[in-house]
Amino acid sequence: MAIREVRIMGDPILAKECRTVEKMTDRLQVLIDDMIETMNDQNGVGLAAPQVGVLRRIAVVDIGDENGTIIMINPEIIESDGEQCGPEGCLSLPGKQGEVKRPNHVVVSALDREMKPITIEGTELLARALCHEIDHLSGHMYTELVEGPLTDVEYADDDEEEQE
Repeated sequence: MAIREVRIMGDPILAKECRTVEKMTDRLQVLIDDMIETMNDQNGVGLAAPQVGVLRRIAVVDIGDENGTIIMINPEIIESDGEQCGPEGCLSLPGKQGEVKRPNHVVVSALDREMKPITIEGTELLARALCHEIDHLSGHMYTELVEGPLTDVEYADDDEEEQE
């Protein structure tokens, strides 16, 4: 496994439509492992393949709940309802966030890493993360949906947290 470079907003690959995965290969299995490692290294809750320079419909999400790491191949939102508005950020635009309106509940149809069909249902943060990563696979970033200005995010320093 390896930590891959995360592409930053403005990189043309982030604006491209990803190709459907027809067959799982050893290279794609390595990509999935690398994406998980990269997401965890960057303290993210999700990562899509184009963010690491690969135009394939693969995304991983882990919001730190009982679902663990969700691996989605060719994901598609098949149902959504409700509404939530909250801060959203992205590993491809570090240090920034903006208020984004998303569905509060989504159902996603996808394949797992063995190419078996799965259904993922999420509310609140999980719904937001699923929508965010699936948008990346179609060449869209959350900045297209931001209501109001982007704001700077201040990350707590580990040393300061230990002193509190």
